[in-house]
Amino acid sequence: MSLVKVIEVIAEGNSIENAVENALKEAKQTLHGIKSIYVKDINAIVEDNSIVRYRLILNVSFLLDE
Repeated sequence: MSLVKVIEVIAEGNSIENAVENALKEAKQTLHGIKSIYVKDINAIVEDNSIVRYRLILNVSFLLDE
């Protein structure tokens, strides 16, 4: 039987897609068997009335070793 663990991470990027890619890039350095990333929340960081970056809260699911 396979077990999947879910962790919560926060990532930033210039776009929503870029923030998800940054999260995956960082997570795969220490985790293996990543199966999915779920975007839980999205925040836009605003400076001088313009969006400068996005901050996402994500759930990363990965397989545990047997």
